[in-house]
Amino acid sequence: MALAEALVRPGTFAAPDVLPVAPPLDALFPYGGPARGGVVSVGSLTVALALLAATSAAGGWCAAAGLPDLGLAAAADAGIDLQRFVVVPAPGEQWAVTVATLLDGVGLVLARPPARLKASDARRLAARLRERRGVLLLAGDTAGAWPDNTDLRIRVEASEWTGLSDGYGRLLRRRTRLVASGRGAAARERRVSAWLPA
Repeated sequence: MALAEALVRPGTFAAPDVLPVAPPLDALFPYGGPARGGVVSVGSLTVALALLAATSAAGGWCAAAGLPDLGLAAAADAGIDLQRFVVVPAPGEQWAVTVATLLDGVGLVLARPPARLKASDARRLAARLRERRGVLLLAGDTAGAWPDNTDLRIRVEASEWTGLSDGYGRLLRRRTRLVASGRGAAARERRVSAWLPA
């Protein structure tokens, strides 16, 4: 590769390295997926599992921590390969240590932070994310739990379930309207409609 090809022209920025995300959820991210080294808050566990699925389908490892109510059947239905999915249901007082350890070996970690996470723990995790080039997905409403700003916040604006008819049947999937906004390149609000599970 010539040196000129390796240089970025002045005034332009190279797009960050991102993890894969399947359409239409990729439209929620300014670069088509979560940037390595970043923190994304996801208001819905179903949406979070859909984000994990693309990394899993590409052969990557994923993990979940602090989600004792997470069902492995739901993870498999979302498309996550359970053979490459590490689950720590209840890390307790060791939440930050557990997440940091997972980030050492796994590229994408879904976690629900404790109600009172120390700012120093959040800063250490952010540094670990940048160093290991991982992505941390924060599950649920984390506005009060994560003491620092997240790079992107995804929330469900509206949803409608299908499958029930005249009092019988079962819920099959739901159509959701999702909204994403954040800081930096993600400051502009993005909206998509998606069927979940896909």
